[in-house]
Amino acid sequence: MSPLTNAKIRELKARGQLLKPALKVGHDGLSAQFIAALDETLKHHDLVKVKFSDLKDQKKTLAPQLAEKTGSELIMRVGNVAVLYRAKPVPEAAAE
Repeated sequence: MSPLTNAKIRELKARGQLLKPALKVGHDGLSAQFIAALDETLKHHDLVKVKFSDLKDQKKTLAPQLAEKTGSELIMRVGNVAVLYRAKPVPEAAAE
């Protein structure tokens, strides 16, 4: 993935402010099922907001781990939410 420009990051932050949390990190933390659900959500939506309902004291370390495990970028972390971005893959048929 190519590095994001400052303008693109600003645009993503603005979009992220308007999103509702798609997933919530519960007491199970970053379980394999949660990572799979987040990965699936990122396949359909390039920008995803994740809320830390539990483990709020660990959000500073968990948010970058979420990005790393899903191949996404951590756009911002504000309060108990984090916004992750992963560009949607270009469909093969559209490239032809």
